[in-house]
Amino acid sequence: MPSTTSPFRDGLLASLPIVMGYLPISFSFGVAATRAGFGALDAFALSLIIYAGASQFLALALLASGAPVLVAAFTLIAMNLRHLLYGPALMRAAGSKAARRHAWAWAWGLTDEVFGQALGALARGQRFSEAYMFGLGIGAYAAWVSGTVAGAFAGGGELDAWPALGAGLGFMLPALFLALLLSILSRRQLPVIAVAGLATIAGTLAISATAGILLGMLAGALTGLLGR
Repeated sequence: MPSTTSPFRDGLLASLPIVMGYLPISFSFGVAATRAGFGALDAFALSLIIYAGASQFLALALLASGAPVLVAAFTLIAMNLRHLLYGPALMRAAGSKAARRHAWAWAWGLTDEVFGQALGALARGQRFSEAYMFGLGIGAYAAWVSGTVAGAFAGGGELDAWPALGAGLGFMLPALFLALLLSILSRRQLPVIAVAGLATIAGTLAISATAGILLGMLAGALTGLLGR
């Protein structure tokens, strides 16, 4: 991803929209963790180790309700299986000559939003760079962890006086991902997105949100393959 500045710095700058979305959401996660009875260190560890966005809120609900740790762990794994496809999809879009020497490290930061931002950069004709991926991933990761810590130390009653703000925070993550999706939208991708969306809705209504995500991912991938 060429530029007159360093690719790592370009990645950090490209992460700013994600940072702006992650900070309030991770803050609300830190607040939710303290409300569920977890300490600030526990909330920090959940974001530092799991780093799974909406899945962390589900983990809180499961653990707070007394669900076994193994049940919570397997539920989170099922919800995040889609991340296994992000690296190969990105490498395919980048081309066979793209460097992947340090993919084992920067792939840790491939959240939905980071993947969308990176894929959008490639779609706009920018060249793939591992340094760019490190900058993009580190910016987003630092924002998520620091926002969690701030929310945890702020305490569980921080948002009680601002109910509208508390409700709005829950919409910011899907809104951010929708914006990234629209940035790479093309006529060719419309059937894939439509099929994936319908499968997700059907699976969610018929089974569960986790099943909906998995079905949507599989349906979209199969539609994309059949359309080539």
